[in-house]
Amino acid sequence: MASSIIFVTLALVAAASVPASVMGTDFMVGDDKGWTLNFDYQTWADGKQFYVGDRLVFKYPESVHNVLKVNGTGFQQCAAPVGTVPLATGNDVIPLLAPGRKWYICGVGKHCAIGMKLVITVLPKTESPAPAPVAGEASAAGGSIAPRYCASIMAVFGIIAMVMV
Repeated sequence: MASSIIFVTLALVAAASVPASVMGTDFMVGDDKGWTLNFDYQTWADGKQFYVGDRLVFKYPESVHNVLKVNGTGFQQCAAPVGTVPLATGNDVIPLLAPGRKWYICGVGKHCAIGMKLVITVLPKTESPAPAPVAGEASAAGGSIAPRYCASIMAVFGIIAMVMV
């Protein structure tokens, strides 16, 4: 029992100590409409900021659509290079691993030609700088999560020690 308490406690501390900026955002392409015909994906993408570490989730009925990652020319021509393997599970998750332009099309029939395509710009992941201390005040943050992480670990071991006694 003590080992399960230790495991759960350590897992909770590990999850709590990961800054929110490390975790990406999942974007459901097309929101509740999903990846489908008769939807304006560029309007959907407008105003959204995509960062390295985020993920695109393409939901659609399996065998009705697919997702092909293409380049700008393939996007304009609605054509994927020979050998491009389509994603076709109906629940395709694409991690955004590098900054830059990303192009996606549906390769089924004329779906791309009638608007089933998406282009986004992925921004590099940036860490928010810590606020500058007010003149005359010392910074409590210290510029690192290491002191907070160590304090969290020490607190966990203190709790474990109390439980085991």
